[in-house]
Amino acid sequence: MNEHLAMLGRFVRSPRTTGAVAPSSRALASAMVADLDLSGPVRVVELGPGTGVFTRVIAEHLGPAARCLAIDVDPGFVEQLQRRCPRVEAVCGSAADLQALTASAGFDRVDHIISGLPFASLPAAVTAAVLDGIVAVLRPGGTFTTFQYAHSYPAPLARAFRREMSARLGSRPARHLVWRNVPPAYVLGWSRRCA
Repeated sequence: MNEHLAMLGRFVRSPRTTGAVAPSSRALASAMVADLDLSGPVRVVELGPGTGVFTRVIAEHLGPAARCLAIDVDPGFVEQLQRRCPRVEAVCGSAADLQALTASAGFDRVDHIISGLPFASLPAAVTAAVLDGIVAVLRPGGTFTTFQYAHSYPAPLARAFRREMSARLGSRPARHLVWRNVPPAYVLGWSRRCA
């Protein structure tokens, strides 16, 4: 309940950066990592972890040599993550600065990027900077996973985002509908085409 209240409060204060009134479900979090092998020495980045629903599931799957960097603009969320998920390196910053933040963390490559960012409500310039960063740090063969709510999936902005990601990563997304979330959501996963 505390997570729901925290999320609602942050949404009311900043709907463009929070994007949801309630945390994602455990079912959605599990679906976001279901196709990823995190057991080896992988480098994972989570964008917009919020209350850490995805972060906790990611941490459960991390192998001993894996590292995860979680990036959020809200210092309150970052502080919670640092306490609740010590296995994950949580930093306060903008996903628009992804390249600098991964370099600062010592990530020589990024194997998987998992995003909870509300791309549909972010300013166009911020979205463009985030996508530039994803392309700059994600290794060939690496993955980008995000979700879109089912009710907004056919909307023009949602379709435009999928087209843009497909063009930038050179592949079409795998798609999976998760009913056990409020509201239901599609998990979308791209694999970056090898050069």
